[in-house]
Amino acid sequence: MVNAQTVTCALTKKRVPLDEASPIEIIRPGILELIKKKYPKFPETGYIARSAMRPYREEYIKQMLAAEQGELSKLDKEVVKSLVHHETISKNVDKQFDRKATVGEHVADKVAEFGGSWRFIGVFALILAVWIGVNSYILLARPFDPYPFILLNLILSCLAAIQAPVIMMSQNRKEAKDRMRAENDYKVNLKAELEIRILHEKIDNLIQHQWSRLMEIQQLQLDMMEEGYAGRAKTRRQKKKK
Repeated sequence: MVNAQTVTCALTKKRVPLDEASPIEIIRPGILELIKKKYPKFPETGYIARSAMRPYREEYIKQMLAAEQGELSKLDKEVVKSLVHHETISKNVDKQFDRKATVGEHVADKVAEFGGSWRFIGVFALILAVWIGVNSYILLARPFDPYPFILLNLILSCLAAIQAPVIMMSQNRKEAKDRMRAENDYKVNLKAELEIRILHEKIDNLIQHQWSRLMEIQQLQLDMMEEGYAGRAKTRRQKKKK
C-alpha cells in the first residue's frame, strides 16, 4: 500500500504523494465520524489525502461553530473557508476602501478635513472681517452689501446648507471604513481562535494515539518477558528431570 514516495488514499483510491496525505489514525474523531457517515466501511488504518479530507474538515468546523453560535453568518463561512483552504484573511482595509472611492467622495473627505480645522476658522473669520470692513468703512457711500449685511447672511446660509451634507457624506464613509475594519478584525480573531482550538485537538489526539501505541509496545514487552520466564522455567524443569 505504501512505497517510498506515494500512498493510496483510502477515500479516493488514488495514489498521492506521502507529504500530501495524513494517517487515518491521527484524524480528529469528529472528522472521522463525518467520513464514516458517508462511507460506513471506511478503514481504521491507512492514509487519506488532505485535499479529499478538506470538505469534511469544513463541515466539522461549521458544526463546531454552529453548536456555539447558532446559525452561521456570511463572515463565519468566509472564515471557515479560508481556514480550510489555508488562505490569508487579513486585509489592508484603508487601501481597499480608498481604492473604491469616487472623485466626489474624495472631494467630500477634503472638504470635511478643511471644514473641521482651525485653518478654516481663521480664513472664514478673515473673510468676514474684510467683508464687514469694506461695506462699513471703505464703501461707506455706496456699499454693495450695507448693514445688516443681508447678502452676507445669504451666503453664510448657503454655505452651511452645502457644507453640512458634504461633511455627513464624509462621516458616512468613515463609518463604513470602521465597519469594514471591525469585520476584518472579527474574521482574523475568529480564525486565530479556531486554529488554536483545532491545534489543541490535534495535539490531544496525537498524544492519545502515541499513548495507545506505547501501551501496546509495553504490553508486547511484558508478553515477551513472560514467555522468556516461562521458557527458562521449562528448561530448568527439564534439567532437573535429567
